[in-house]
Parts: sequence; structure tokens; C-alpha cells
Amino acid sequence: MRDDLNFLHMDLDAFFASVEELDNPKLKGHPMVVGGKSGRGIITTANYEARKYGLHSAMPIFMAKELCPHVIIVPTNHQKYRKKSDQVFKVMEKYSNTIEKMSIDEACLDISHIDEDPVKLARYIQRDVYKETGLTLSIGISYNKSLAKLASDWNKPKGVFVIRKNMVPRILEDLPIEKIAGIGTKTKEKLNAFGVYKVSELLQLSLPFLKKNFGKQGEVIYNRIRGVDERAVETTRVRKSLGIERTFPKDIDRASELVKLLKSFAEELSFDLKKRNILGHTITLKIKFNNFETITRSMTLDNPTNEFKEIYLRGYYLLRTVDIQRPVRLLGLTASNLTDDDIVQISLWDFNELNSPYDK
Repeated sequence: MRDDLNFLHMDLDAFFASVEELDNPKLKGHPMVVGGKSGRGIITTANYEARKYGLHSAMPIFMAKELCPHVIIVPTNHQKYRKKSDQVFKVMEKYSNTIEKMSIDEACLDISHIDEDPVKLARYIQRDVYKETGLTLSIGISYNKSLAKLASDWNKPKGVFVIRKNMVPRILEDLPIEKIAGIGTKTKEKLNAFGVYKVSELLQLSLPFLKKNFGKQGEVIYNRIRGVDERAVETTRVRKSLGIERTFPKDIDRASELVKLLKSFAEELSFDLKKRNILGHTITLKIKFNNFETITRSMTLDNPTNEFKEIYLRGYYLLRTVDIQRPVRLLGLTASNLTDDDIVQISLWDFNELNSPYDK
């Protein structure tokens, strides 16, 4: 029985690391990560050998070296990854013309027009992607987008997993709440404060309670853990902004400490933009002081970017325009006016400008 299994979510396995292993087979079987080699760099992708040591994306390189001293670090090459991604999507297009590209290594397909058994279809796609690119991927199949995405992460790597209507919500009950699409860090922390850590506990909360505490998103969460998600596959997706914003456990009163955090935010934002294959025209800095006064500063670039150096230098310049006279409780860095990354950036500021007395 097909059970309206019209959504197929594909997720390439350890994409950046897998591409590097294809280029250099000697890396296979060894713990390896792709990312910045400096101590302040972060991991963009860890292969499955490295994950056995607890290494994962967005982890600082210095921490990765502590957990796995013999880890191999390979610098990122986004031009190479985009080329491979294009090859994968060409295979996808042979099966469906309704594809939502969620990032460079992730997509959702509408397969409602295909009569083939969805599991067989998934295996055909895996076979063809491997044949054409040498890459493996995991595929989730379900009757809506959020469950298909969840299923693609269920049996990695090289897995195919199906979530049917009669399996929900029971199959979700033991999952941590952050596995549910729409529950980010802030929502997770707020739910944890209510003593909610697993979906089984989340299912006990009423719709009025969730709407009161989380607004419209509360209703979305209520529905999704019950298998309700009416979204269609969108072949054109428009995102307005992407950023990092954090409230500190202890107020910060030193400008040099803010600069260090800003540098970390810029690297994380660059990683997120590149993962989604998008560029930002506008960089915005947000600062909230301990008296809750909030200041924002923005700069629009002549050429959009997703490069760490450009993002950091713009954010650094904006920070210099703020008079830090009171302790800071929140810092944010955002890229907006987004566009697809289909151009090569040729104008970078001189990175020597980072060597400023303000860093000391």
C-alpha cells in the first residue's frame, strides 16, 4: 500500500568529506574533517570515522584535535562541492521536476506523479547518484515534508526509511524534541525549562498552552508531532535573512571579548550561507545592553558575499561605530537581501585590516 507516500527527502552522506575522499582515496578509513585549519576554525563536515570520536559540524577545530589528536583536517573547496552538487541534482531531475533544493546537499522531491513503489524509486536514485558521482545518500519517504526529512536521518549512511501514517505519533515518542522540524535552539531551551525533553512529553502539552507560550509556532509544533504538515514542495524558496544571535549567560563589558565572539559568529554565518549556497548583500550587527537598550547597525555591500573575511570585516567595522559604555547581554550578526551563489567573489578586503589595536 502506497499510503500517500508522495514526499522523498534526500540527504547526501557527509557530503564535503565524501567529496574529499573521492579526490583522495587515502583519506578513507581515517578520521577526517573538512574545515578551517586554524585553531579558531570550525568543522563544516566530519566523515563517519571522525564521528566515532564525537566530532561534528560547527565544532571548533581545537576541540576536534583534543578529542581526536590524529584527525586529518582538509581545507574547504566550495567550488568543487557546488560542481558535485549540480551533478547530483541533475540525477534528481530525471525522476521529478518538482524539487525543493534546501541546501547544497539536501532536497525534497514530490513523487506523487510516479507510479513506482517509493522504496524501489529511492533505491534507483541511490544507484544512479552513486553511478554518476560516486557519492552515497540517505533517503526518507513519507506523506509530508517534515516527516520525510526526519526519515532521511533515521538510517544513515546509505539508508532508506519510510514513515507511514499508522506509525505516527508512536514512532516519534522517544525522539529528543530538537529532532522535530521547527524546534530550534531557543524553542528547545524554553521547552526544557518546562521539563520537556522528549516528544512523548511534548505530546502531553495542549494546543492552547503551546500557542500561549510559542505563538503561531506553537500550533505548528503541535501539528507536526501528530503528523500534520500541509506544506507542498516549493521549487522556488525565498529566504529573507540568515544569522546568529546569542544572549550571554554573563554580561560582557570588554570590547576585545566582543571582537572574538564576532569573529566566531562570522565564521559560523559564512558556513551556514555556503551550506545553503547563498550570498548576502547586507550585513547587520545587533547589540543589546544590560539595560535592554538595543542598537542595530547595517551595511549594504556592492557585491554580495558568503566569505568569512568579508562578513567579519563588515561586522567589525559596524562594531567600531558602537560606543560600548555598558555591559552587553546579547550579540547578533545577520546577512540579509539574500541571493543564490552563482557568481565568483573577486573583491575581498585586505585581511591585514584584522590586525587592529581593537583586537587586543
